[in-house]
Amino acid sequence: MLTFGIEEEYFITDLHSRQMVGEPSAAVLAACREAIGAGFSFEMFQGQIEAASPVFTSSAEAADYFRAVRGNLAQSLAEFGLGVVCAGSHPLADWREQRPTDQAHFRHLFDDIQYVARRSVLCGLHVHVQVPQTLDRIAVMNQVSPWLPLLLLLSCSSPFWDGAPSGFMSYRQAACDEWPRMGVPEHFSDWAEYQRYLVMLQRIGAIKADGNGWWGIRPAARYPTLELRMTDACPRLADALALATLFRVMVTHACAMQRPGARFSAEARWLLKENRWQAKRYGAAGTFALDDAGTLGSAEQWLQCARQTFAATAEAMGEPLLFDTLQALLRRGNSAAEQLRWQAQAQASGADALASLRQVVDLLLAQTRGDH
Repeated sequence: MLTFGIEEEYFITDLHSRQMVGEPSAAVLAACREAIGAGFSFEMFQGQIEAASPVFTSSAEAADYFRAVRGNLAQSLAEFGLGVVCAGSHPLADWREQRPTDQAHFRHLFDDIQYVARRSVLCGLHVHVQVPQTLDRIAVMNQVSPWLPLLLLLSCSSPFWDGAPSGFMSYRQAACDEWPRMGVPEHFSDWAEYQRYLVMLQRIGAIKADGNGWWGIRPAARYPTLELRMTDACPRLADALALATLFRVMVTHACAMQRPGARFSAEARWLLKENRWQAKRYGAAGTFALDDAGTLGSAEQWLQCARQTFAATAEAMGEPLLFDTLQALLRRGNSAAEQLRWQAQAQASGADALASLRQVVDLLLAQTRGDH
């Protein structure tokens, strides 16, 4: 069984104003550190924190860990009149009011990336899955990559930006496209070609000696893993766990193949990029290329293709209900669709734009706590 780890990011949120906190006090950050424990990490902005898990061997371990993290954060921060939102974007966050974290790594990012970095008030769900050292991680990445937009459309949770609907179900992914080396990776035939690419970037000064890309999927630099980065942070923990499990199943399936990634071509990457556009713009309402021939279908049809491809692997991994869980998620609607429905219902009941967004924040706070 391949080991794995999960990273979740959270917005610290004022329970009265429902705004993202720009400059939390030292006492608040200390409470966050204590609530999360060894997995606590600062993020780009002071009002944003991360929980990086230990290494897991089962979904049950992951569920126990993050249930405790989210519960501890809610309990500890409530004493300060605060809570946390786990979503791709914060409906009421004003990026102009957010303060960068004063650490060398982040100072370099803001100096280099400028306003693109300043506007990147975003949270993601990152999943690391072990790849055996005998396998080429690029080959495994190429096998899994065409499925990335399916994972994205299930995770979409960033429909709002700067206090208004963005027109995207994952505005986070739209914002990521302003960064260098984000989104869909370059086409690498194998690990050796990937290493030549990194050496070239290091030679011209684009990245440091230990640098890497920020793509939606990548070989991790510090761990022997393949890292999923394209997915939005999920307000419902059950959704985050289901997506992490789906990614684990996909990587496990690829690792068992004789020649993973052998069919990944320039044309397959073109379709991947178009499917990602559909996913970030329309979410589950998009129209997707389901195969190398470009056969078009719905998100539900694509999930059915995934079931046919990966169900046996999921069963063998002790996850027989995975695709039933994902089907239920799809039929209920991803978080972005739910947030937009919630806002529309609030406005239909007479709430103005600000009040309706406050109600969306209340929904996200409750879902992150696990009590909605």
